[in-house]
Amino acid sequence: MQPPMDRWGVTAELAPLTGGHRNLAFRSHGLDRDLVFKTTRRSPAAIDWLGTVHQIARACGFVVPTPLPSRAGRRVEDGWTCEPLIEGRALAADELPGLLPQIRRFQALARDLPQRPGFLSARDLLAAPAGGDVDLAHLPDDLVRHCRAAWQAVAGQAETIVHGDLTPANLLRCPDGAVALLDWDECRRDLALFDLGLLGPASAAERRAQLAWEVACSWQIEPDHARRLALQLQDGARPAASSNP
Repeated sequence: MQPPMDRWGVTAELAPLTGGHRNLAFRSHGLDRDLVFKTTRRSPAAIDWLGTVHQIARACGFVVPTPLPSRAGRRVEDGWTCEPLIEGRALAADELPGLLPQIRRFQALARDLPQRPGFLSARDLLAAPAGGDVDLAHLPDDLVRHCRAAWQAVAGQAETIVHGDLTPANLLRCPDGAVALLDWDECRRDLALFDLGLLGPASAAERRAQLAWEVACSWQIEPDHARRLALQLQDGARPAASSNP
């Protein structure tokens, strides 16, 4: 399966990019400015929504690869997007806490943006069945209860726009020292903890809410991964054995 490069007026040698689990990705070689082509499950409206989010991220000092319009002016063509290639080294785990001030500023500036088209937050999913990558109808009933209980425990916390996947693989140190924030596929309006808890200290309830989200959003896309995490979620919900004789 190859990207429709001609839609962007591009002819180039392509090489697959590895590391992603949910989308195919290829990079070009030999262009004045090399590109990345990726498959997407998102609607054109959900991709266009990222434009304002990326502007805010840039204002906070992040380098962001915004999807480029095709020759027809569309950012999605036959389920593919095209964006500039950004190169750098992946951040080490011990560098992540240093990004907290930038992420907090981003969240503060983005807190009034509307929900991404087609998505729902964990708070919304306490009642609604599906949004974004989450479709609770596909999970066993007892696992749905575990997920909703985990989200209910933190539902009073603030909502804002979250990147949703702040892992070292998506954070690059560019040659000029700036930090590039890649792969906004899971970006949405949700509880701030879904970003902050990946960069710094988190309470047991916040970690459990993060675990429940990963289970729910991976259940259909990465089933083996989701089922392994579901065991952790269910084990954590069992009462500790009594030490009394």
